[in-house]
Amino acid sequence: MEKATLLKAIIESAIDGIITIDNRGLIESLNPAALRLFGYDAAEVIGKNISVLMPEPDKSAHDGYLERYDRTGEPRIIGKGREVRGLRKDGTTFPFRLAVSEVQYEDRKIYTGFVHDLSKEKEAEEQLREYAAKLEELVDERTNSLKELITALREAKEEVSVSLEKEKELGQMKSRFVSMASHEFRTPLSSVQLSASLIQKYAEPFDSIPIKKHVNKIKNAVGNLTTILNDFLSLEKLEAGRVEVNLSNFDLVKLSEEVTEEMQMIAKQNQHIIYQHTGAKSMVHLDQNLIKNCMINLISNAIKYSGENTFIEFNTEINEEGCKVIVKDNGIGIPEADQVYLFEPFFRAHNTGNIPGTGLGLNIVRRYSNLMKGTLQFKSIINQETTFILSFENHG
Repeated sequence: MEKATLLKAIIESAIDGIITIDNRGLIESLNPAALRLFGYDAAEVIGKNISVLMPEPDKSAHDGYLERYDRTGEPRIIGKGREVRGLRKDGTTFPFRLAVSEVQYEDRKIYTGFVHDLSKEKEAEEQLREYAAKLEELVDERTNSLKELITALREAKEEVSVSLEKEKELGQMKSRFVSMASHEFRTPLSSVQLSASLIQKYAEPFDSIPIKKHVNKIKNAVGNLTTILNDFLSLEKLEAGRVEVNLSNFDLVKLSEEVTEEMQMIAKQNQHIIYQHTGAKSMVHLDQNLIKNCMINLISNAIKYSGENTFIEFNTEINEEGCKVIVKDNGIGIPEADQVYLFEPFFRAHNTGNIPGTGLGLNIVRRYSNLMKGTLQFKSIINQETTFILSFENHG
């Protein structure tokens, strides 16, 4: 009696459905789990054929299956882990795994079916199939997109290669033209400069103010053209990577004094370039030609953008940290909005007006200083002053 109670308790609390039928296929019992799965009350199905819980085609084939078993004596385990579908009271179906065993009970045989609901597993499988299909579709889309991108990149690469080749050819042509033009123009400009000097010399006895005025105009024009040619030639060499840095030890003070004397000759009326050196040492290890070009360029700008009767401060400094070249003027200054573009090639500040220039000088100075591992900085106040500072560390 105790065992029967225990067995009943186990059947009643089982998670899976348990159904018993007789040899005619009539339902004798269902545990609560089975009733929940099929949606029936016990009174609605007990005594009815098990086929009431089966959809077609299993419903029609069930009785024949039992008769065949009784006639042939097939194995006592009729089904183990077989997947079938169940028919609920509301007409819906669901998948489950069915294991059926024959049980000898007193003087007769009964059949016990163990029903394990597969609805959640099948839903999960279906979701996985949908996810897999979507993923496969997405992979196909991405693969096609990638193929299109690769094709586009290949075509773009070919176009870029052709463009680069053409640009290279144009660059070579431009380089040859700039070099040729610079050298070809230098000869007539030198002749004009020499002729102007001779005219000035021969006209001295006449002390003619108009002659002096026009000779100075010729000299200034030649100087401006020469500056433009030098800037273009320097830029072309920089772009072509043909500027080599030749470091050597030289006297910075001596070079600066020479540059001061040279630039004073082209200064405006009553413009004075004041040179001063700070530090006990005068020797540095830099490229003398490049640093001279930087000095001339910065002082030329100071002369151009400052008025007559002004001072231009030209300072050099050597200490333990390195050396500096400083050029300060009291000219028109640089508008704050223009300062960010100041070192771009061909850029000129909006307040330069008719003052001649190419907009290349500062770009060249900075690139020369970079080649010597230096820096170029500036500070400016509009209509008051501008200071440029070239710094080179650890030179001596």
